[in-house]
Amino acid sequence: MPKKLIKKYMPDPDTIREHKHLKIFGNLLNKPNLWLLNRKSAPGAFAVGLFCAWVPIPFQMVLAAGLAILFNVNIPISVALVWITNPITMPVFFYAAYWLGTKLLNTPTHDFKFELTWHWLESSLATIGPPFLLGCFVIGVTFSIVGYFTIRQLWFSSIKKRWKKRRA
Repeated sequence: MPKKLIKKYMPDPDTIREHKHLKIFGNLLNKPNLWLLNRKSAPGAFAVGLFCAWVPIPFQMVLAAGLAILFNVNIPISVALVWITNPITMPVFFYAAYWLGTKLLNTPTHDFKFELTWHWLESSLATIGPPFLLGCFVIGVTFSIVGYFTIRQLWFSSIKKRWKKRRA
């Protein structure tokens, strides 16, 4: 059953409440549905987390928590899923987003050498920024829709399976 599997890997609510960057949400973190795992909160949490994983900003966890509060879905799942794009996977995933953006905009890919400077960031935003951001948005929306409907279907399948088992 997906609920048992998800609960097994879900972070502890108290750990998330006490996270230094998430304390900005204050009493909003006390809504009970933000911590429940049910057929409505789990698919929504997957959608939020998978979308936020593709948003190329620092502190994606804070964005995921904020959107989880806004949409009243499970915070631990939303926050945990942003780690799909981590320092190890980010270069490959974000290059794929850039490549997709160039294909969608019908522009050539540019060779670039990453530098951790403000000047590089400003100059690169004009050349690689639009295709990169478009690619991140398209992949983020696609992953969130696929994640939502996949988890929703798995949830309903497990419920049907339990009903059949109960009848037998």
